[in-house]
Amino acid sequence: MKVVIVQHKNFLNSAGGTEKIACFLANNLVEKDCEVIVATNDENISGKPMFYLNPKVTIDNLFNPTFIQEEIITLFNYKGYNPFFWLYYKLKKKRDKIYNKKVLKKHGGIEGIYTHNLKERATLWKNYLNNIKPNVIITMSISSLVEITFGNEIQIPILNSVNGRPDYDYTDLLWYRSEIEMRLLQEAYAHLSGIQVLFDSYKAFLPDTFSGEAVTIPNPVIQMDINTIVHHEIPKKVYKIINIASLNSSCKQQDVAIHVFSKIAATYPNWNLEFWGVGNDLAILEEQVAQLQLENRIFFKGFTPEPLEKLKEADIFLFPSKYEGFPLALTEAMAVGLPVIGFQSCSGVNELIQNEKNGFLANDITEMQHKLEELIQNTELRKKMGFMGHESVKKYTEEVVFEKWFRFITQLNEKQN
Repeated sequence: MKVVIVQHKNFLNSAGGTEKIACFLANNLVEKDCEVIVATNDENISGKPMFYLNPKVTIDNLFNPTFIQEEIITLFNYKGYNPFFWLYYKLKKKRDKIYNKKVLKKHGGIEGIYTHNLKERATLWKNYLNNIKPNVIITMSISSLVEITFGNEIQIPILNSVNGRPDYDYTDLLWYRSEIEMRLLQEAYAHLSGIQVLFDSYKAFLPDTFSGEAVTIPNPVIQMDINTIVHHEIPKKVYKIINIASLNSSCKQQDVAIHVFSKIAATYPNWNLEFWGVGNDLAILEEQVAQLQLENRIFFKGFTPEPLEKLKEADIFLFPSKYEGFPLALTEAMAVGLPVIGFQSCSGVNELIQNEKNGFLANDITEMQHKLEELIQNTELRKKMGFMGHESVKKYTEEVVFEKWFRFITQLNEKQN
C-alpha cells in the first residue's frame, strides 16, 4: 500500500505536534511494509524534519522558487526627511498602486487573487498525485486538504488528521480568516472519506459538509517505567515549575504563567519557573520578566530535543494554554509523574486532566495561583497526583494508537478497492 502524507507547509524545520504525528505515522507505516511519502510545498528547501524519520520514508518537496504567485504589493509611506528618498518612495508608491489596480482588475478583487493562487497550487498538487498514484492520502490539516482538492476531483480515499478541536480549523474562533477561506475550508470536508478526531466529544464540532467516517484516535504518549518517574520525596535545594510549549502567548499563554509565578515568587524563594520552547514572543516575554525583576527566577531555555529528560528534572508542570487539541507536552509531563495544572476552559486539557485527581483545572488566574501554591506546599500531593497522571496516560501507548490508525487506513483502502 502506498500512502502519501500531505503537510503542505511547515513540515521542514518545524517541531510542532503536527510534524511529530506526521513522523509517527510515517515511521510506523513503513514498518508495516507500506511505501510512505511525506509531501510538502515548503520554502525551506534545505530544511529537514525535526523529529526522527525512518530512512525508508521519502520526502517530496514540491516547492519551486520560479513558481510565482500573484500578490498585492504593500504600500510604503516614507516618513524621513531625505528629499531623494522622499521622491523615490513617492514614485514607487505610485507605481505600486498602478500595479495593484491592474492585478485586482485582472482577478476581480482580493478574493479572485486568493482563488487564482490556490488553483495554481492545487494544479501542482493534482499533477503530483496523478504521477505518484498513492492508494491513500493522509492530510495533516484541513488547509492541506484545501490545497490538494480545490477545483480537483481526486478519486483516491483521503483521510484527515485533526490536530485540535475540529471547529478551530474552519472558523475564525481563534484568529482572523476571510469569509472565502472559511467557506472553502468547510467545503473541503466533502472530499474526505474519513477523519480522525482526538476525543469523542470533538465529533460534535465537525461541519455539516462532512459525510465520511469519523474515528476517535488519540495521540500516542511515550510510556515511562514506574521506576524512572519523578521521585517527589527526594528533597532539593531548588525546585522547578516547568512549561514546554512554543512561545506563543495568544495560545500557550506563557505570560499568564509568568504573572501567576510573580505573585508567589517572594514567598517561595527556592522555586523557579523554567520555559522550554522557541517562538516569536520570546522578546515580549523576556521584557515582562525584566519588568518584574525576576530574571534570576524565570528562565527561557530554548528548544530541547529531550523534553522527557527536562520534565524529569522538574516538580510541577504549569500549562495555562487558552486552547489545545491533544497536548503532547502535557501528556508527557503526566507520563513522567509530574502533577499538572491547566485551565478548565481549555479544550484538550480539560479532557486529559481529571480535576483534583491527576492534576488541577483552574477556573481563572487567581485559582491557578492558589492551586500552584497548594502543590508547592504539599510534597505528598505532588507525589499522589503525579502517580495518577502517570497511570492515566497508559492507555495512549504508541502500539495501541498506531493499531487504530492502521486499521482505519487499511479499511478505507479496502473500501476503495
